[in-house]
Amino acid sequence: MTANYGHRLEFGTLVTPVATSPATPVALARRSEELGYDLVAFRDDPDQPAHLDIWTLLAWVAGRTERIHLAASVRSVPLRSPAVLARSAASLDLLSGGRLELALGVGDAPEAVEAMGGPRLDPHQAVESVGEALDVIRDMLDTDRQDALRYSGAHHRLAGAERGPLSAHHIPFWLDGDDGRLLRLVGTKADGWLATLDRTGPDGLRAGNKIIDEAAREADRDPAEIRRLVTISGVFADTRRGFLDGPPAAWVEDLLPLVVEDGVGTLVVATDDTGTMERFAREVVPALREAVDRALPAPLPRTVGRSAAVRAKRRPGIAYDEVPASLADTAVEPGDVAYARVRSNYLRGGAPGLVLRPRTPAEVADALAFARAHRHLPLGVRSGGHGISGRSTNDGGIVIDVGALNEIEVLDRATRRVRIGPGARWMDVAAALHPYGWALTSGDYGGVGVGGLATAGGVGWMARKHGLTIDHLRAVEMVLADGTRVRASETENPDLFWAVRGAGANFGVVTAFEFEVDEVGPVGWAQFALDASDPVGLLTRWGAAVEAAPRDLTSAIIMGPPRMGQPRVAQVMAMVDSDDPETIVRQLQPLADVAPGYDQQVVLTSYASVMANATDGPHHGQGEPITRSGFVDHITPDFAEAAARLLASGVVYFFHIRSVGGAVNDVAPDAMAWSHRGANFHVTAFGRHRGRLDALWDELLGTHQRGLYLSFETDPRPERLRDAFPPATLDRLRALKSRYDPDRLFHDNFAITPDTASRTTP
Repeated sequence: MTANYGHRLEFGTLVTPVATSPATPVALARRSEELGYDLVAFRDDPDQPAHLDIWTLLAWVAGRTERIHLAASVRSVPLRSPAVLARSAASLDLLSGGRLELALGVGDAPEAVEAMGGPRLDPHQAVESVGEALDVIRDMLDTDRQDALRYSGAHHRLAGAERGPLSAHHIPFWLDGDDGRLLRLVGTKADGWLATLDRTGPDGLRAGNKIIDEAAREADRDPAEIRRLVTISGVFADTRRGFLDGPPAAWVEDLLPLVVEDGVGTLVVATDDTGTMERFAREVVPALREAVDRALPAPLPRTVGRSAAVRAKRRPGIAYDEVPASLADTAVEPGDVAYARVRSNYLRGGAPGLVLRPRTPAEVADALAFARAHRHLPLGVRSGGHGISGRSTNDGGIVIDVGALNEIEVLDRATRRVRIGPGARWMDVAAALHPYGWALTSGDYGGVGVGGLATAGGVGWMARKHGLTIDHLRAVEMVLADGTRVRASETENPDLFWAVRGAGANFGVVTAFEFEVDEVGPVGWAQFALDASDPVGLLTRWGAAVEAAPRDLTSAIIMGPPRMGQPRVAQVMAMVDSDDPETIVRQLQPLADVAPGYDQQVVLTSYASVMANATDGPHHGQGEPITRSGFVDHITPDFAEAAARLLASGVVYFFHIRSVGGAVNDVAPDAMAWSHRGANFHVTAFGRHRGRLDALWDELLGTHQRGLYLSFETDPRPERLRDAFPPATLDRLRALKSRYDPDRLFHDNFAITPDTASRTTP
């Protein structure tokens, strides 16, 4: 009868943090990682002046390693504030990429704790203090809650502590010791029991497991949720001389019952000797794994499983246990700590059932295979998550997040050809191109991901001079709905290349873009705050000034509704692609003259510095964005009057016009799926109510504007697709949809209906 709990078998080392040779524990940690260990722990003896401070050492080792998990053995709870410990743990977990494990215990003898400034607690009080500390730490790390933490216990009190930061992964809490009260606490609250075999012995291990299991069941927990970790020590010798004292085969024989019969999931070798580390890793670990798999009815898992608490939050209709192995270690479920980072996008709140995060094109194909098995669910594809339409998240469906495909590579300096992954952010692209004296027009916000913008259009700060982002696209590598990996360009799959530039979300997942970028030096960047008390005159004069300006200048204007007691202000921004101050001032002056000014700023800077206007933090969008989008040829007085009435209605809180025209209109309307050539301005309105915005937009601006830009449109009505694409373009897209995605796997982002009459094999 076995008592194995079904955990992935892991191995670690326990190292002494000697201060007299501080490089030694760091070197031992690095060697542990090289040898394939899962964990390195350091003895935490705060009363030992010859030892390094553990928290400082852990942070240093985190920066010198890449994969191995880190722990202190053991953090003495009576000596530390649990709230401070929670913040420190979350911070180190973030900095290490989710590699911290937290081992806690009562620590030193009461008199030693008192000597170091801690409270003198009897054994019962010490365990009680640990239990309260676990509650505080878990609550501090629960950043799904927005309220300040208040806690009133016998040993720990908080009067309104701010939670967070959000850790990178679920930090497991282990408790160390063999006191019966502490073991019951392991069963009710902890993620693992850390025992020392020399102290506990095999019999104590079995007795401890029994107490933990009983306490877990009483708390409605599955005992298998709790990992059993054991610290061991021994000596390698040519012949067996005792327990863990002999050749590697004898070690395997001694350790096998601990895993198979006593459920030990992690074995930690206490040694500072590299020879022992190496021999254990190379001669004991693989042999023990094989022996365990032979002894058990089924092999142990090779990946870390999710807890019952996480599984309880799974959404219906998703075969979570069938996620491809290539994606399992990065997939995010609703119960995972990382879920708060990936559930929403920039403006839209979401609650997807599963977020898959492929790192290679092959993994993208695996993700699409999983999505094909779940056609009944919403499917979103996300690069940066800034799309105003918000289709890169959903409720209960699948999201394929390609953020990890973020490489930026120069392919050919002579032709300025670059290769960029869909997960790269435009601020990073601008920074990477800047040393070459290059730039690629790319929207107006540096945090936007390449993938969404480079398949939809790309109206940026150099549009009038250099065109759209997609006008610079020369080839794509993508994975189609059926998992096929293809390349598309003017000469390879040219029809697909035509479709990707403007309707890419309907045909596959682009895994790499090849662009021909422009030579761009310093630019003039201007921001004006202008009097908007005469919105009709302001808009009309601004539009005329933009159209009359040389192509070097691209501009945008932002306006809001009138506010009682406050002056009406419009924000005007403009970029001039010139490094000559006189030219910049001359081209900007007409914009500054369209209305009296409250403030202005004009700088000569780099395009990269303008795009460095974002952070890499997670999105926390809420609700549903409500927008309408369209193009206008000119800002006529009639259009300006209609826009002013729209703003005065109170329905719109953000009104944005960006200039296009110039180089954008040099491209033939049928050259690619993006067909809005000929217009000089793109208009977007953000509203508070779907029905009221649609009614007013259609009434006031319907006769003045044409078409729409999919990335800025949230109206789900089918006729919007006909606005986005002229009839001939839409017919061609429908025919291609029937060829490349006839079953409409990509059905959530302004999906095109296949033309069933023209279905062919790609």
